Amino acid sequence: MPVTEKNILNRLYFVAGGMFLFAIAVVVQLINVQFVEGDKYKAMALESTVRKAVIEPSRGNVYADDGSLLATSVSKYDIYFDTKTVNKTVFTDNVKALSDSLSKLLGKSSLYHEKRLTDARTNKAQFLPIAKNLSYSEYIRIKQFPIFKRGAYKGGFIDKVKTVREHPIGNIARRTVGYELKDEKGHYTKVGLEGAFGKYLRGKEGSRIEQKIAKGQWKPVSNDNDLEPQDGFDIISTVNVNIQDIAHHALLEQLEKYKADHGCVVVMEVATGEIKAISNLGRNSKGKYSERLNYAVGERHEPGSTFKLMSMVAALEDRVIDSDHLVNTGNGRLTFYGETVEDSNRRGYGTITASKAFEVSSNVGIVKIIDDFYGKNPRKFVDRLYNMNLHETLDLPILGEGRPIVPHPNDKTWSGISLQWMAYGYGVELTPLQILAFYNAIANNGELVRPRFVKAVRENWYTSEQKFEKEVINPSICSEETVAKVKKMMLNVVEKKHGTGNGLYSPDFSMAGKTGTCQKNYGGKRSEVKYISSFAGFFPVKEPKYSCIVVIHEPVQEIGYYGADVSGPVFKKIAHKIYRDTPIFDQVENIEKVNDVVEQSYKSYQDKSIKYKTIVPNVVGMPAMDAIPLLENLGLRVEINGSGKVRKQSLEAGKKIGTEKRIVLELS
Repeated sequence: MPVTEKNILNRLYFVAGGMFLFAIAVVVQLINVQFVEGDKYKAMALESTVRKAVIEPSRGNVYADDGSLLATSVSKYDIYFDTKTVNKTVFTDNVKALSDSLSKLLGKSSLYHEKRLTDARTNKAQFLPIAKNLSYSEYIRIKQFPIFKRGAYKGGFIDKVKTVREHPIGNIARRTVGYELKDEKGHYTKVGLEGAFGKYLRGKEGSRIEQKIAKGQWKPVSNDNDLEPQDGFDIISTVNVNIQDIAHHALLEQLEKYKADHGCVVVMEVATGEIKAISNLGRNSKGKYSERLNYAVGERHEPGSTFKLMSMVAALEDRVIDSDHLVNTGNGRLTFYGETVEDSNRRGYGTITASKAFEVSSNVGIVKIIDDFYGKNPRKFVDRLYNMNLHETLDLPILGEGRPIVPHPNDKTWSGISLQWMAYGYGVELTPLQILAFYNAIANNGELVRPRFVKAVRENWYTSEQKFEKEVINPSICSEETVAKVKKMMLNVVEKKHGTGNGLYSPDFSMAGKTGTCQKNYGGKRSEVKYISSFAGFFPVKEPKYSCIVVIHEPVQEIGYYGADVSGPVFKKIAHKIYRDTPIFDQVENIEKVNDVVEQSYKSYQDKSIKYKTIVPNVVGMPAMDAIPLLENLGLRVEINGSGKVRKQSLEAGKKIGTEKRIVLELS
């Protein structure tokens, strides 16, 4: 065989062998894909076209102490149309009727909707936006429109539900109610009650299967969820809507009058520590006031003269003085290491009792008492303050509480004037709520209780998941004897002619408290000095029901800056309106107790609603803000006459919802 032919034959053998090996490799790979890694590649293919989408649960409600809604989740629906799934004849015969229905619900002309639907059909659109943010009743209505009523597979009807957080009483207590935000990495930003009790409110996520369609959009595979979401629990707060409203507007009026930078007010129930109102208002760049920061919980500042109560309690408790102890205030000036303590009365008060020094808020008198008896042993004074828990946080559930600063002689920053400056509230820093907790303890005969924002966590208004009871921080910060003496002094601040709060006196009801006026930047020029005006106390005096603190920062000096003038009137207005509008006595103390008839009625309705899910509920006696969403969620069109609570409903409770979807509520 010639050499040339032999070479050609060898090449053919080589090519044939290569092709054979390639064929074997292909077969091996096919076997590997089909039987070994088949599931893996199927999963990858499926993952690129199908996904498990998260369904957010309905977040639990936040209620006031009387059942009024402070925050609630409202379901909103977005509607889309898959034109490809609809039969040609069905579309042609019904597009005009569908357009008419959409025009009545959404506005714009029927011709506009018909053209839009027809163009989408021509372009084979699979995810045409129809409507956004529909209410539940609107959602139920649009589901019954021509074509759409055939469902997802034959009618191309696609719905996506989302929850929106709403606040029925507006911005009042908005910062205390707060919010909880979750970022893409799953980290939470927690503010107020929403953040503190998020683990209860959140609920558990559900899921449903979605399929990828054109333009990277996703469409639910079916109307059924893969995993149903579990709604969050409700929390019942201690906030009283009426008292909150009173406190908010009283503070706002005074901030506007004195053109102050910001301020806060807190009203606490003496015996339980329940926070009945908390308002935090700050001025924005446009000069308007709104709930911006939780100053009451988080803003630490020098308390000034309101701290004189703590100094007086320490001195009385250590028995270094009595209320009738005499102190010489001289001409109202006292100097320590070149630093001067002055009284607002430039002529001085001369020799007065310790009680009067407190009542007229004599800086010199209080400082001299503390210096005389603790100057050589400042540790004794500070240890007494520590024994009264003034150096500790209140350990609140709400995040962001400021940590108190109460200097100790062991601190490196302690100086020769630290003790004297502490005596009248400088060099010490507390939050408004920490100051109020101490004043509340005096009103509560020495028992220091933790401020409480939430009464219970519940699955619904009648079923309790967890109750939050009163917590005692210190059963006795001082003796009852000391309590009685300082209560009398605080009463004299308001009732005595010489008391700094005498302008707040009212013959109609009794109040006790202490004014406070503190310089914020006392190291600068006098013309640049800014002030913090405050008033803290309780009412009525004989059997205190509520304690309250008002703190206002940076009122305009030319208008006024003394605590008695700026913050005191807010305290008086709150006390007066609570006393007048919210009777202190003859109240039903145990709001946890449910009327047997009401409970039986509720359980009866609950059983029916679970069975039928179309029962008209009994909303008589409910606040309108609660009744309306309940009825709308059942597909009813609600009309109201009047304001307040429901006294009459047009559809009979307990009956199945029929064709009549209109219900009229008479309010009073």
